[in-house]
Amino acid sequence: MEKDVFRLGRRSFLGASAALPLAAQASAAQTASARNDKDALALRYDRPAEAWVQALPIGNGRMGAMLFGGVAQERLQLNEDTLWAGRPYTPDNPEALAALPEVRRLIDAGRFKDAEKLASAKMMAKPLTQMPYGTLGDLFLTFDDPSAPRRYERRLDLADAVQRTTYSAASGQIVREAFASAPDQLIALHMSATGKQRIGFALSYRGPRKISLRPSDFQGTATGVDHGRAADWLGKVADPADTHGAAVTATGNQLLIVGKNGAAAGVEGGLSYALLAQIVTDGKLVASGGQLRITGARSVTLLVTAATSFQRFDDIGGDPEAIVRDRMRGATGKSFAALRRVHVADHRALFDRFSIDLGSAPTGLTTDRRIVRSESKEDPALAALYLQYARYLLIASSRPGTQPANLQGIWNEGTEPPWGSKYTININTEMNYWPADPANLAVTVEPLLRMVEELSVRGAATAKTMYGARGWVAHHNTDIWRAAAPIDGPQWGLWPCGGAWLCTTLYQHWEYSRDPRLLDRLYPLMRGAALFFLDALVEDPKGRGLVTSPSVSPENPHPFGTALCSGPAMDRQIVRDLFDFTTAVAKELGKNEPLLGQIASARARLSPDRVGKSGQFQEWLEDWDDLAPEQQHRHVSQLYAVYPSEQVNVRDTPALAEAVKVTLRTRGDLATGWATAWRACLWARLGDGDHAHDILKGLLGPKRTYPNMFDAHPPFQIDGNFGGAAAIMEMILQSWGGELRPLAALPQAWPSGSVRGIRAKGGLTVDLSWRDRALATMTVKGPPHAKVPIRYRGQVRTLDLRASGIARFPA
Repeated sequence: MEKDVFRLGRRSFLGASAALPLAAQASAAQTASARNDKDALALRYDRPAEAWVQALPIGNGRMGAMLFGGVAQERLQLNEDTLWAGRPYTPDNPEALAALPEVRRLIDAGRFKDAEKLASAKMMAKPLTQMPYGTLGDLFLTFDDPSAPRRYERRLDLADAVQRTTYSAASGQIVREAFASAPDQLIALHMSATGKQRIGFALSYRGPRKISLRPSDFQGTATGVDHGRAADWLGKVADPADTHGAAVTATGNQLLIVGKNGAAAGVEGGLSYALLAQIVTDGKLVASGGQLRITGARSVTLLVTAATSFQRFDDIGGDPEAIVRDRMRGATGKSFAALRRVHVADHRALFDRFSIDLGSAPTGLTTDRRIVRSESKEDPALAALYLQYARYLLIASSRPGTQPANLQGIWNEGTEPPWGSKYTININTEMNYWPADPANLAVTVEPLLRMVEELSVRGAATAKTMYGARGWVAHHNTDIWRAAAPIDGPQWGLWPCGGAWLCTTLYQHWEYSRDPRLLDRLYPLMRGAALFFLDALVEDPKGRGLVTSPSVSPENPHPFGTALCSGPAMDRQIVRDLFDFTTAVAKELGKNEPLLGQIASARARLSPDRVGKSGQFQEWLEDWDDLAPEQQHRHVSQLYAVYPSEQVNVRDTPALAEAVKVTLRTRGDLATGWATAWRACLWARLGDGDHAHDILKGLLGPKRTYPNMFDAHPPFQIDGNFGGAAAIMEMILQSWGGELRPLAALPQAWPSGSVRGIRAKGGLTVDLSWRDRALATMTVKGPPHAKVPIRYRGQVRTLDLRASGIARFPA
C-alpha cells in the first residue's frame, strides 16, 4: 500500500484504530511515524563494506571520511579539502599570444589538424596538467579477537548525518556511531558495549598512497560481496604499517600525524598537513610504537581533526599542527552526547528545510538490494532517497568557508584520483550546484562564489598573457591553486568559456535568493568575464556574426579529426547569457557605464542557434552533426540553451525545442553518470516526465549507482548524484521564463506525493502536494506583494502574495 499522507484523513485514521485507547493510538502512531521517517531517510545494509564504493560517507565541508563497518577492523578513510598536490604556480604560456592569429587562420581555412598541432605546441598550459586532489590517509581500528556477528546493521541516517554500525555477539552488543561536526570541526566516533562484551583495539595510521582502480570500481554493481563465510563478515584486515612518509607520534591519549603533500607535473609540493586523533575511554589505554592500544573498555570516544598549511590559493603559510591542537582543546571536556547534539542541530538546520514524499519504500530490503531491484520494479521512494542523499552530500562537502565540492565532493581514496578529482568547469562543477537552490541549500554555494572570485584573479593574468585581452578567462578545468590556462590538450582544454559558465551559474543562484548583497560580489566577476569576450570574439569569415576562436564543443570531435573549431553552439549560448546577465546586474545596481552599450552591441551580433538538415539542434556553426564520429557522445553541450539556461524552451521557441528532441534521441539515454543525469534534466525541462523518469531509473540502477549510492560515472563522480537530484525536482516544479510550473513533467510512476520547502526563482519557497497526478495543495511564500504567474495545465494565473508574502494556489 502506498504511503499517501494526503489521503489519510483524521476519520479514516481513527476508524482503522478504534480498538485502541486514544493515548495509545497517538503514541503508536508517533512511534511508527518516527521509525518510518527514520528509515525513509537512511541508507541501510546488512554487511560490512569491502570495496570503497560500499563504504558510507560523512563530512563537515572541510573533512570527510568513509566508514567501512568491519567487525575485525574499522577503517576511516580520511580527506581534508585543501590537501592537493603542488603549491601556488603559474601555468600561463607566454608563447600563446603570438600563435593565436595563426591558429585562428588555420581554423578559418578548415585546416583543423594543423591548427591543433600548432595549438598543442604553443597555446597550452605549462605544465600540461593541473594538480590532483589527494587523500589524508586512513585510521584503522584493529579489534581484539573478533567473531562473526549474530546480527548486523550498518546505516547512514541522512537527517541526523550520523553513521551507525550495530552488531551482536554471544556476550553482548557493539554499537558505533560516527559523524563529522561542522561546529567543532572534527570527526567523532563513539563505541559502546553491552553485557559482558568489551572493546579492545589498536588505533594506527596508514599514509596517503596511490590507488590502483580495480575492475569492480568501474562497474556499477550493487550486488556486493558474498558474505557466506564467517571470515568475510569480519572485514578484511589491512596492514597499516606504511605511513608513506608521514611522522606518527603516540603520546598519552593522542596520535599526532604530520606530513607533506606531493609534487605533480613538475610542480613541487609545498603544503604540510597535520592529523590529530584523541581517545577518551573507561578502558585501559597505552601509547606505544606509533599506536594507541585500548583494552577492556565499555565505552570509547575517538575524536579526529586535521588541517593543512593552505591559507589561500596564493598563500600556504599556515601552521596545521597549531590548528589541530587548538580544535582538539576546544572539544576536550565535551561529552560525545554533547558533541552529537550540537552537530545534529547544526545539520538539521539545513537538512530540514526541505522534504519530499513519493511513496513508501519496500519493506525489508537493504539499500544495495533496492538499487538492483529498481531496474525491474518501481520504487518511487528510492528517487526521494536519492534526492535527499544528494542534499546530504552537498551539505557534507560544501560549507561556507570551505572549498567547493570537487569531482568527488571531498571523498577520495588515493593521491592520483580519476581526472585528478579537480574542478572540471565545462559542466561537472556547475552540475554539482544545480540542486543547491531548488533544494533549499543556497548557503552551500558560498564556496563556489569564493572560488570564482579567486579564479578571476588568476584568470586575468591568463587573459592578458595568452590572449592579449582585458577581463579574465578560465578554460575547462581548475584546481585549488586556481590555474586558468588550457590543459590536457587542445581537443579538450582550449575552450574559453569555463569562467563564463561559472558566472551564469552564480547569476542563477542570485535569481533564487534576490539578495541585493550578492550583486556587489557578482558584478565585478561578470563584468570581467564579459570584458574578455568583448576583446576575444572575432568575426566569422562567412559573415555569421561574432564567434569564439579557437574553441571546442566540449569534448566532442567533429568530422575532421579533432574537436578544435570556432563558434560552437554552447559558446554562443553561454556568452549570450553572460552578456544578458551582466546587463541585468548592472541595471539592478543602477550602473550606466559605456561598457554596457558595447556588451549590447556584441550580444546582437552573436550567431543564432540553428536547426540542421536532419532536424537536429545544430552543435557547430557548420551542419556537421550527422558526420560526427561519436553519435552518442556523452556531452550534449549544444543543449546548454535548454538546461540549465532557458534560451530554448517549449513556450517561446517550440521549433527549436523539437530540434532538441531530435538531438537527444540521437544521443541516447544512457551515458556516463553525469551525462545521464543531464539528459534527465533536459527531458524534464521539455515537459516529458515519463522519458525523464525512464532515464532516472537507469541512473538509479546498478549500472550507474554504486551500493553506497555514489554515482558511477564510472568510476565515482559526485556530479551524477547532484544532476540526478536536480532532475527529480525539475519534474515536480519548474521555474523559468518568469513563471512557476508545478507538476510540469510529473511522471506517471509518481501518482501521489508532496514536496515541502522547494525553492523557485524570484525568492520563492513552495510547498505542494498532488493526488492522482493532479495538484492538491500549493502554498507559495516570497516577497510581500509579489505577483507570481503560475502555469498549470496550459492556463496561466497570477498569484498575489499580498502583504503577508504567502498565498495558496488556487487562491
